[in-house]
Amino acid sequence: MKEKWDSRGAFVLAAVGSAVGLGNIWRFPIICYKYGGGAFLVAYIIALFLVGIPILILEFSLGAKMSASAPLSFKKINKRFTWIGWFALLIAFIIVTYYTVIMSWSANYLIHSVTLKWGSNPKTFFFGNVLHLTQSIEQTGRFVMPLIIGLVVIWIWIILSIWKGAKTVSKVVYVTVILPWIILIVLVIRGITLPGAIEGIKYYLTPNWSQLANLKLWQEAFTQIFFSLSVGFGVMIAYASFLPKKSDVVNNAFIIGLADAATAYVGGFAVFSVLGFYAEKMHVPISEVMKSGPQLAFITYPAIINNLPLPQLFGILFFLMLLTLAVDSAFSLVEAGVAGLQDTFNIKRGSANLLIAVVAILIGLIYTTGSGLYWLDIVDHFMSYYGLFFSALLETLVIAYFYRKKLKEYANSVSEIKIGFWWDIIVMFIIPIISIFLLVNSIIDTAHAAYGGYPRWAEIIAGWLPLILALIFAFVLSHFTNRREK
Repeated sequence: MKEKWDSRGAFVLAAVGSAVGLGNIWRFPIICYKYGGGAFLVAYIIALFLVGIPILILEFSLGAKMSASAPLSFKKINKRFTWIGWFALLIAFIIVTYYTVIMSWSANYLIHSVTLKWGSNPKTFFFGNVLHLTQSIEQTGRFVMPLIIGLVVIWIWIILSIWKGAKTVSKVVYVTVILPWIILIVLVIRGITLPGAIEGIKYYLTPNWSQLANLKLWQEAFTQIFFSLSVGFGVMIAYASFLPKKSDVVNNAFIIGLADAATAYVGGFAVFSVLGFYAEKMHVPISEVMKSGPQLAFITYPAIINNLPLPQLFGILFFLMLLTLAVDSAFSLVEAGVAGLQDTFNIKRGSANLLIAVVAILIGLIYTTGSGLYWLDIVDHFMSYYGLFFSALLETLVIAYFYRKKLKEYANSVSEIKIGFWWDIIVMFIIPIISIFLLVNSIIDTAHAAYGGYPRWAEIIAGWLPLILALIFAFVLSHFTNRREK
């Protein structure tokens, strides 16, 4: 018998945990800064209601109706579409191989927080002492043992969290979802009471309306929505497959979409308040203390922590928050793959867990070398801007033109909030058009210049090759899936 969630609350927390991750705390505030503060918030909310919640409705409805993982759900529509489900899971797997390495960074920093080991120069400490970063991607460098140990520990944590599927996750999420929210509120309250915090918050919320004419802003808004909500990965399909019969899918989609957006919004206050404090402390403009996501978390924030009262306490709280935010997203990506392997090969859950963990750790070792940050950067870009949107495009096209009416009928039969013609328009036209636009725009950008100034060969190896291999393996795995008796 297929396992089920202990309660609706457990499902909601698990889905929220999957959606809420590192991107809510470091990527969202950075994009707000780059693209007009409050203006980006407007674009983000539009993207949430225009594509985010509608595609959540689609995935929840599909998983709940089929009561199966992504590959088997698409097979039940038509066996020709099985590979689409596998492609989504393979993109999720590629992402979790490097996402867990970032978690290893956070785990190491949690330990370093006890003694503020990064000292007065967090930048040198991060790139030199933690990553042992080489001068270029051509120089591999050595394996960094603390990062490898952290990686193994993180994977043990993940596997234990999903060892018995929904039953285990139902218990774990009450800690790993609620705890980071408590810590986030503590950091917000402390942040807004710091000198200079108001200037940071003004910087965060003051809109630059002219940025709404910037296509890049809209690209980033839709990218953030797709990635943050964990749609297109097969995760929400797998989680919804554990729902009891006649569970409300539309209401859950709104709750989870809004919870994810609220976390990102509140996270902005935690980040910008301390950035305002730090800018005043250093007597520099706020624009000079804004960095990219990893640098914000592992360079700027440690520098800020040095200047806070009880710095060790706030260091521990911050990196504990990052870890607990990240682990739910990580084990949801793994759980989606485990569900696919179980449905296809009838292997035991424990064996599927260990298989994914071992392969992911072996691949993840690449990111623990001196050049690991460079490889991670390229893979992350291609998975976020190519793999994710291609997966979402395929998914919505299949549902829109082969299964829309049946799925809509099911969703309305079990949900308090009914979906109408607006949902048809979104899945038939709006999401495909936006996905195609974002894909084409990314291809044009890459054609003009290699991403990040990396050599073209590195872009091919770390970017295009994983996508091609994901497609190939998706077709191979769909062959095995389709051979199973109905």
